[in-house]
Amino acid sequence: MHISLSVDEAAFRDDIRKILTTKIPKDLRERYAAGAMNYPDDQITAHKILHEEGLAVTNWPVEWGGKDWTPVQRQIFTDQLALNNVPDPLAFNSSMVGPVIAEFGSQELKERFLPATAALDIWWCQGFSEPEAGSDLASLKTRAVRDGDHYIVNGQKTWTTLAQFADWIFALVRTDPDVKKQAGIGFLLIDMKSEGISRRGIQLIDGSYEVNEVFFDNVRVPVENMVGDEKNGWTMAKYLLGNERSGVARTSWTKTVVARAKEIAAGIPTVDGTLLDDPDYSRRFVQLENDLLALELTALRSVAASQEGKPSPVSSVLKLRGSQLQQAATELLADIAGTDALPTDAGDSIASPEWAQRALPRYLNTRKVSIYGGSSEVQRGIIASSILGL
Repeated sequence: MHISLSVDEAAFRDDIRKILTTKIPKDLRERYAAGAMNYPDDQITAHKILHEEGLAVTNWPVEWGGKDWTPVQRQIFTDQLALNNVPDPLAFNSSMVGPVIAEFGSQELKERFLPATAALDIWWCQGFSEPEAGSDLASLKTRAVRDGDHYIVNGQKTWTTLAQFADWIFALVRTDPDVKKQAGIGFLLIDMKSEGISRRGIQLIDGSYEVNEVFFDNVRVPVENMVGDEKNGWTMAKYLLGNERSGVARTSWTKTVVARAKEIAAGIPTVDGTLLDDPDYSRRFVQLENDLLALELTALRSVAASQEGKPSPVSSVLKLRGSQLQQAATELLADIAGTDALPTDAGDSIASPEWAQRALPRYLNTRKVSIYGGSSEVQRGIIASSILGL
């Protein structure tokens, strides 16, 4: 089964592909494909080139740089980014805080932040999770107390991805502790250079320092940096998380991992041919490809249903299933690598090829995808209540 494109859609795909392969440096795309990006430089370079081509914030309102594309065109663009090994525009900017400001922010906030956010002149990070508020995010305790023209912010955020590079953080803060916990939350924009902010890296299971703890000690934030009403942040959080869950399905990225795994398996000889001919591996490849096709079709339906700032609850299906398939694909690649996956970052001084050395860290890193953006358990609860009516 294949998804057929119209003549116009095929021409659109070819135009996007040409831009991505001629404008984004080849060496950058090769590093991305190998899982060896230079942070933050490669991310900034790719994002800024996409911005120059009008492709960094395609999901935003047209007046702020977005594209009036069909759901199929949006899926084509996402596919082409992955298939041509181009890093996505920085998600914190393009898929998270940007759409929230565009939907809920004042005109002043839009004019102040949206152009710089689109151009990656500001690198944002996400301040949602806390040590005691992860999946139960509404239990967050970071306080923002009004003091004249400022809020005084105290508290801690954790698992803050790439905060070591961030200029600003968009944070959920407790503005009223005396009401229902979802009702007393604000969505506050905070300059990371503010006095009283500190950050500390957290080493992950793959050895990287991708995430951080961020501490707020009497941080003064101007009142005008609150997006919308100071007690309506939970509505914005749900809106943001709906967009994030659709994005983290990463169907196209998983396709590239499966394609790379097939290419490698086809080059590994066995008694009966190659590893690709092995019944167990063959079954796993077929199952993954079929599951990815089903998820891709579901993604198209979800995008089509997301209208008027109300992401479809089907985004939880995408997040749940997308997480599972990312993990299955990276596990398959690690299995193909076998014992060659055990040494990591050893370089070319040993027999283990570099792709195999990176296979295990990549597998370990994708353990996180079933947690962030709302854990798999949270997604099942949303599916049960909002889709199945249970």
